[in-house]
Amino acid sequence: MEFDTVTISRLITAMTLIFHIVFATLGVGVPLFISLAEFIGIRKKDKHYELLAKRWSRGFVISVAIGVVTGTAIALQLSLVWPNFMQLAGNVIALPLFMEVFAFFFEAIFLGIYLYTWDRFKSKYTHWLISIPVIIGAGMSAVFISTVNSFMNSPSGFTMENGEFSAVNPLEAMLNPSTPTRVFHVLGGSYLTVAAILAAIAAFALLRKKGAAEYHKKALKMTVISMFVFSVVTALGGDLSAKYLAKPKHQTEKLAAAEWHFETEGNADLVLFGWLNEDNEVVGAIRVPGFLSFLAHGDFTSEVIGLEATPEGERPPLIIHYLFDLMVMIGFFLLAVSFLYLVLSRFKRWDVHNKFILWLLALGGPLAMLAVEFGWLFAELGRQPWILRGYMTVEEAATKSPYIVHMFFLFLALYVVLGTLFILTLRKLFKDNPVELDLEKHYPELSKGDKK
Repeated sequence: MEFDTVTISRLITAMTLIFHIVFATLGVGVPLFISLAEFIGIRKKDKHYELLAKRWSRGFVISVAIGVVTGTAIALQLSLVWPNFMQLAGNVIALPLFMEVFAFFFEAIFLGIYLYTWDRFKSKYTHWLISIPVIIGAGMSAVFISTVNSFMNSPSGFTMENGEFSAVNPLEAMLNPSTPTRVFHVLGGSYLTVAAILAAIAAFALLRKKGAAEYHKKALKMTVISMFVFSVVTALGGDLSAKYLAKPKHQTEKLAAAEWHFETEGNADLVLFGWLNEDNEVVGAIRVPGFLSFLAHGDFTSEVIGLEATPEGERPPLIIHYLFDLMVMIGFFLLAVSFLYLVLSRFKRWDVHNKFILWLLALGGPLAMLAVEFGWLFAELGRQPWILRGYMTVEEAATKSPYIVHMFFLFLALYVVLGTLFILTLRKLFKDNPVELDLEKHYPELSKGDKK
């Protein structure tokens, strides 16, 4: 089966982003929960939370190591796979790419200090304070790389002369129109996803009933509360993103394609689910009258620009409708499950740790990561056919080298090896050193109560 170089280039980048986003999300979100657990442990003088911070930090180091390799692969691919894009825009995106690397090193330095200074300070708050730069560094890495992606969706900060960018203002390029909403949504989504994953781990441990019940219950409570808070934050970020897309000269075509909104009209319906027949007519969908207008402009009667306003060759693929629906549905599932847990926990006669609730929470972790994958696929496919919206298409940017096929299999082998090592290392790290063993070794006074 033969593929053209553009198709292979797309597949390489898609494969890399799908793999990297897992570790990027963990890298952004986990430091916050390590810090939060340690802080609660210090304030409440609760060793369970201290152990949570220690065990999470062990797993975090492994994800950081894998994330470094995959992040380096992305930087390499920008030059090897998309050379024409880098020739055009390299001088614009150089600053945020450099700042992203700087933020990572800033994070790594303080992470090393944090890991090797447990119980070495007279005041435990001193050690906890070292986690703050780790959170900042991880967050800023996400901010800087998000500005690059935002620039690709809403290019600004330059003038075009003779087919080249000149009079480049790097700060204006970084702070382009889509940056605020994108950064807000990326950070909120990362924290939500990690909260859901950590809650899923605790829920699954309680379902297995292998001991350390009190430890896992405290982990579950802390992460589910965070899950609810960041579900609301992420929903707000999604709403702001939709309102950004709906504005003329922004990305009205992405919103229209995501909602299968073909004709410009007021009081536009929100289209959920369904499918398209051979004539591109929506079949089997649930329509919420006027809600797309409200989502886009905060007014049920406002006009929403349809896909007809975009030239046919510049329209995104209509498959992004499914990605958008799945992302949103998972987000509301996480909000509903966390809210249900919090409500039931207020009533003593309800067992909030019953199998039904625990299975829902255990399911929430994988679904949250899937939502991240769907969200990034939606963001990237929704920009098609452009790699740099309005200036360069994906086809124009891709390499013409015949060796791109070899590169695909090289990166595929790399990710298979990295993924296998990641899973085996985590299994070795935690299966050979379970919570019960940590409690008996470091906190024997707590281990008896945890065995109930």
